Amino acid sequence: MLLDTLVRYLQDVESAIKELQGYVERYEEEIISPTRVNLRVRVRFANGYLLELNEAIVGEGEVIGHLGYRYHLQDKDNNLVFRYDNTPHYKSAHTFPHHKHVPDKVIGVQQPSIIDVIAEAKQRTNA
Repeated sequence: MLLDTLVRYLQDVESAIKELQGYVERYEEEIISPTRVNLRVRVRFANGYLLELNEAIVGEGEVIGHLGYRYHLQDKDNNLVFRYDNTPHYKSAHTFPHHKHVPDKVIGVQQPSIIDVIAEAKQRTNA
């Protein structure tokens, strides 16, 4: 049985995805253990934009943690709009390993919530 905290988290993500005006090409919840889930989501918008969300999520009690994440939005021409991730390759970022790729630069940011990323994608795509 999956930890209740993870069940609620996944329900919140699914609800946010359903509010988008896009076609869900992929929605996969891979249950690794009662306390760990891998989430993979791919949404294509009518204007050709693509949102990909990938997380390795762990739960302990009421706390949700992330082993890894990548939240990526690109336009219809496959140009990067933004990508948040925690791949440890920008050691100079003050928020290492968390950072955000935007066209032509990388900036240090704290990890956003997936719900905030979905809202940012919705705003950027007018979906």
